[in-house]
Amino acid sequence: INAETWGPFIFLNTQTHTPSTMAPKIYIIFYSMYGHVYKMAQAVKRGVEEAGGEAHLFQVAETLPEEVLTKMHAPPKPDVPVIVPSQLTEADGFIFGIPTRYGSMPAQMKAFFDATGSLWTTGALVGKFAAIFQSTSTLGGGQETTALTSLSNLVHHGVVFVPLGYTHPYLMNIEEPHGGSAWGAGTFTGPSGARQPSDSELEVATHQGAHFTKILNAYVTGKAALAAK
Repeated sequence: INAETWGPFIFLNTQTHTPSTMAPKIYIIFYSMYGHVYKMAQAVKRGVEEAGGEAHLFQVAETLPEEVLTKMHAPPKPDVPVIVPSQLTEADGFIFGIPTRYGSMPAQMKAFFDATGSLWTTGALVGKFAAIFQSTSTLGGGQETTALTSLSNLVHHGVVFVPLGYTHPYLMNIEEPHGGSAWGAGTFTGPSGARQPSDSELEVATHQGAHFTKILNAYVTGKAALAAK
């Protein structure tokens, strides 16, 4: 494993991970009104694939009527399938892309989690893995609290949360405004939504996809080895 040293920290280079013969299946599930989270999701997908994972993009269903979206100047949704809760059982892990609404997840993502009750009653997601990335308008808009307040949904399902940690040196950068934290990759949109994810933010998102895949792959491979005994 390659590593990069930055100050007192050592950052593992997960993007050089050698894929196993049992590629973990990872669903990248997001909600994106103006496209910022979708761009981040695409970068996360690149990282998953570079690390040898099987990546699939999904968006959650929109809950706002079309006339409201029009008044909000929301662009058309990307050409990405809408996921239903029952599909969660198909994947080994999930990476959720969550834009913030007052420091927590938006109603669209909450509605998706609220519809997973039947999976909870059967323990269908116990032992699966998850990570989170997010977008906020401003520096104090919820880069950390959006992930923190989302954890309850994972905990009740018995899903294992994989934080990003400070595994990428850019997270220590204080020379320019940027999203992201130990909780997960992130981006700023600005109050008007005009700001797009920077190259560095997208790089961290790609790194998160690879980092998550490396950890999940170790679990999936180990679980298969134990089952074969």
